Amino acid sequence: MNPLIKDRRSPVQPAGEGKGAWLAVLEQGAHLLQETTPLKGFDVYVVGFHCAKGEPGMQMEAHHYCRVVNDDLLQCVLFDGNTKTANLIGVEYIVSEKLFTTLPEEERSYWHPHNFEVLSGQLVAPGLPDVAEKAFFKRLVTSYGKTWHTWHTGRHDGEPGMDLPLGDPKLMWSFNCEGGCQESLKRDRDEAMGIDVAKKREQRQKSLLQFARPQFGVDDMKDDFTGTTPVPGVVDASTAGDPPH
Repeated sequence: MNPLIKDRRSPVQPAGEGKGAWLAVLEQGAHLLQETTPLKGFDVYVVGFHCAKGEPGMQMEAHHYCRVVNDDLLQCVLFDGNTKTANLIGVEYIVSEKLFTTLPEEERSYWHPHNFEVLSGQLVAPGLPDVAEKAFFKRLVTSYGKTWHTWHTGRHDGEPGMDLPLGDPKLMWSFNCEGGCQESLKRDRDEAMGIDVAKKREQRQKSLLQFARPQFGVDDMKDDFTGTTPVPGVVDASTAGDPPH
């Protein structure tokens, strides 16, 4: 683990018995004789928060490990922590604004906007140098994500989860205003990982706001939250009258 990144352990112990002796043999054989080529390149690490679309109370922290396929597409595997015992909880695909505008109208409803996550400072890349972080988040401004969670393992601030991935996958959404993500969830992550969101927000408002354009889906859950405040650069394209390119 990078010494600049603080450990974030899973909030749940999965069901099942301990590891048997057979596993050591398997791991040794796999290490020597098998390839894990598809997993190589998932080395961009970001941490943010998701809520289930249409279920504002279902919120959780998500640790993304992403592979940059090309300038317009990223693939991410999601975990509930960043240690070797972290549980796989879902996947996220990220597309540029250019690719999003090629999607059919019905398909677009699955893709959440990213401007708030970037410009609010909530989405962070622990351990990444400032220059590299700025370059990466510049790519994410006006991008969209399609996220499915397959396992709600609970929350680090105390809300219990399931010890197995039960039920249907959940389509997750982004927060698009201040006050949507619960304070205890944010505070627990920021204190445990040493994250200064206010500083991140100030930096990104100065350097990235100029690249933000209205996005679709910003207002999809606006009626699900109360007492919220907007963030500069986070505007719904339907309200702004900004047609697809």
